[in-house]
Amino acid sequence: MRWGILGAAKIARTALMPALNAARGAEFAALATSTPRKAQAFTGVTPHLRVHDSYETLLADPDIDAVYIPLPNHLHVDWSLRALAAGKHVLCEKPVALEAPEIDRLIAARDASGLLCAETFMVCHHPQWHRVRQLLADGAIGVLRQVEAAFSFHNDDPANIRNRPETGGGALYDIGVYPCIATRFATGREPGEIRAALEVENGVDTTARVWADFGDFSLSFYCSTRMAPHQRIAFHGTEGVIELRAPFNAGVAAAAEVVVRRGYDETRIERFEPVDQYRLMVEAFERSALDGVPFDCPLEVSRGNAAMIDAIRAAGGL
Repeated sequence: MRWGILGAAKIARTALMPALNAARGAEFAALATSTPRKAQAFTGVTPHLRVHDSYETLLADPDIDAVYIPLPNHLHVDWSLRALAAGKHVLCEKPVALEAPEIDRLIAARDASGLLCAETFMVCHHPQWHRVRQLLADGAIGVLRQVEAAFSFHNDDPANIRNRPETGGGALYDIGVYPCIATRFATGREPGEIRAALEVENGVDTTARVWADFGDFSLSFYCSTRMAPHQRIAFHGTEGVIELRAPFNAGVAAAAEVVVRRGYDETRIERFEPVDQYRLMVEAFERSALDGVPFDCPLEVSRGNAAMIDAIRAAGGL
C-alpha cells in the first residue's frame, strides 16, 4: 500500500513516518506541504519521497493508495471526505470529528466508496490492551467495579493549536479521548450517566475531571494540559486489580507492563517486548483495507467515543 501524508505535523514526523517506513507492505511515497523546510525533515529520512505543494495535488496522485491526515482537528472530517472522494483509503488522526454526528458522514462515505476510513487510536493495536481485554473477559479480577485513569502533560503556549478553540483544541480532544477509548475497548461497554468538571481557558478545556457510569462499574479520570506529564490506568474488581504503567504511550512513558494484583501478597507482572504500536496500527489497517480483516477500531467505535466526549463537554458546560 502506497501512502501519502497530508501536512508536515510533528506527529506525522515522529510517529507515522517511522511506522510507515517500518510496516510490512507499506511504502511512504508522498507528502503534501507548501513549506520546503518542513519537507526536509521527511525527505532527509525518506529520500525517494515525492513532495506535493498542496493537499489537492497529493489526493490527485494516482500512485497513492492511502492517506494519513494529521491536520488540525477542525479539518479532519472535510479532508477525510475529500480523500475518500479521491479514491484513497483514510487513516485520520484523533479526534476524527469534533462531534459524533459528523462521523455519520464519514461512515456513509466509507460505505459508498468501499474504502477504509479509520481513526488513529493506536492503543487498540498494542498487545497489552488485547491482554487486558482478555483478562477482564476471563474474570481475572472478579467482577469489575471501578476504572481509574489519568493522562496529562504541560502545554500553555497560546499559539499552539491545542490551546485554540477555532482549531478544535482542548485537553479532552487531545488526550481525554484515551481513557474513554481504552475503557470502552477493554470492557466492550458504553457509558450512561456522565458528570464532569472542566477548567477552561480562552474557550478550551485545559483540565477535565470526569465520572462515567457503566452500570456494573464506573470510570473516573482526569486529563490536563496544565500538569506535569503523567499517565496511568487501573481496573479494580472484586478479587483483584489490573494496572497499566504506560497505558497510552508504551515505550515512551515507560515499558509496556500489565500488573495483576490479588490482595497484598499476590502480584504478577506481564512484560511485553518493545513494539511500535503505530506500526501495528498501520499493518492492521492494510490487512483490513486489502484483505477485509476486521479493524479493531472501526468508525462505529470512534462514533461511540465521540459521543462520550460530547457528553463530557456538555456535562462540563462546553
